Amino acid sequence: MVSQAIVKDFMSSPVITVLPATALKEAVQLLSENHFSGLPVVNEQEQLIGEITEQDLMVRESGIDAGPYVLLLDSVIYLRNPLNWDKQVHQVLGNTVKDLMRRDTHSCKETLPLAKAAAMLNARETQRLFVIDAQQRPVGILTRGDVIRALAKEEP
Repeated sequence: MVSQAIVKDFMSSPVITVLPATALKEAVQLLSENHFSGLPVVNEQEQLIGEITEQDLMVRESGIDAGPYVLLLDSVIYLRNPLNWDKQVHQVLGNTVKDLMRRDTHSCKETLPLAKAAAMLNARETQRLFVIDAQQRPVGILTRGDVIRALAKEEP
């Protein structure tokens, strides 16, 4: 029964990770070869510090979006704050995982009830939760697909 299952029962492991210094080309190959939509980024102590996702790479490929603007007396007035472009510029020009990674990862412990993990996935509108141990090291990944598979195994 899903209501009594825990994350450890349905997470995928072992976890493939990358370092901030990993070349983007290598990260893209890992995503592609393994059919992943995101990878955990770890520090030298193998602790989770961020993630790199397909979405981050799409921003890089699509370029900088200056946003809406108006022309007034031969001047361009941007309706979005240009200070927010800094991150986009780094993403477009970046060559390493550090340049594109996001630090706001979604994680949980492997003993978390699966129903609570499903609620986290839904509430945070994310595709995956990185499952971490007491030292903040990734030990597994729980995806929306894993939750669906758990539901499919549930007896009527």
